Amino acid sequence: MKKILIIDKQDFSRIQLKDSLSSEYLVIEAETEKQAIELARIHHPDLVILDMETLDDNDPNVFPRLKNTGGTQQAPLILLFTKEQEEAILRGLHSGADDYMTKPLNTSNLVSRIEIHLRTKNYYSDLTKNDLLMLLELTETISVTRNPRRILSIIVERLIEAIDVSRCSIIGINDYGDLLVLASSDLPENTEIKIDLKKYPEIEEALSTQRPVVLQDITKSPLMDPVRKNIENLSDNAIFVVPIVKKQNVIGTFFLRTACPLKGGISDRIFKLYQIIASISGNALENAMLFESMETNKKLLEDLSVRDSLTKLYNHQHYHSRLEEEFSRAQRYNLELSCIFFDIDDFKKINDRYGHITGDIVLRHIARLIKQVTRKSDIPARYGGEEFAICLPNTGRTSVHELAERLLLLIKQLSIQQLKGENVTVSIGTATYKNDNVTSYGELLHLADKAMYQAKKSGKNRICCAGTSS
Repeated sequence: MKKILIIDKQDFSRIQLKDSLSSEYLVIEAETEKQAIELARIHHPDLVILDMETLDDNDPNVFPRLKNTGGTQQAPLILLFTKEQEEAILRGLHSGADDYMTKPLNTSNLVSRIEIHLRTKNYYSDLTKNDLLMLLELTETISVTRNPRRILSIIVERLIEAIDVSRCSIIGINDYGDLLVLASSDLPENTEIKIDLKKYPEIEEALSTQRPVVLQDITKSPLMDPVRKNIENLSDNAIFVVPIVKKQNVIGTFFLRTACPLKGGISDRIFKLYQIIASISGNALENAMLFESMETNKKLLEDLSVRDSLTKLYNHQHYHSRLEEEFSRAQRYNLELSCIFFDIDDFKKINDRYGHITGDIVLRHIARLIKQVTRKSDIPARYGGEEFAICLPNTGRTSVHELAERLLLLIKQLSIQQLKGENVTVSIGTATYKNDNVTSYGELLHLADKAMYQAKKSGKNRICCAGTSS
């Protein structure tokens, strides 16, 4: 079993990380650099994960010290940063680190990155000379291609040419959880078809685990029991689904799926080839999508600074700035100003039960509803995590309560297929400025936040107004 050394001064995050990795790796824990060096000499870890908050002043000299330790010269070093530490990322990479990830971590993505770094020369021994030439040619081609859809088509074309499989497809999930075939060996290029997740248990499994799914004989796999009647006459008995690895939340969610007759099923060669292609495809797609965004959206840089990348609502900082402006205007002209603050009930259970990708889908659905019910003059924001806030200029207590009731109902009526019939509910707090009853925008926001927590305590899935409840 491969050994991973975790260096993190925070007990909670270190234990949490260990719990996530210990089923597949032998995890060694260290709280300090000194302790890490001593443990490295004893255990010779295969990979090191360092939380940058462990270091004083982000000391860059720690990387050479770790790399020169007796047991870690060849071990890849992955750094963990918070978003507030982004300026230190380049310093870390220049000083000897091999990779980085930002917190909060997506465990599935972390495991995928660890596996890539731990691949040895022996990992590639099953690949033929033609396989390696195909990988080189594919890498060169997609790295200069700026059309994301063309990249997907190229991947499918090369795989069908190189591997004896009957079908190869790339499936994507859009912002609202719809499953789409974006490229396939048996579809014309730029054709997109919607499919039902319930009919593809192997994709549902890959979606929830973010891990490859290999079915060597679908006629014997319990995973396929719900669709047994649909697969009785299929000539393809082996199926392989692998997530396309992504660096950040830019490219969305893609899966590479192949099907072939039984004939020995999915060999080690095919498994490794698909894993490698999924990895290199992620970077090419990320670059292409960023390029496409810059070409089609001249306000990209401005949007990045004021909008949340997942929901496209305003971010926390911009919301505070705009709320302060609107509060000053309301004071000056004696206008009413209302604020809504709400939180998704039991969101952690959704993430734990269905995975973080499904959690992201829920957040996007709610953001879309917020955009539908708010006016151009309103200021909707993702305040943080599963919390949302809306500033409503020229809006009194009655009107804000009506909007809150509408939101409460629409969110409860959401139908998200990944949740398998489970409803999403929210707890909402509202507060209104009128006739100098509030002295600052911060107090107004605090009152709405406090009312939201009162709604939580009162049973969730309800609205509380500052000073009253309903």
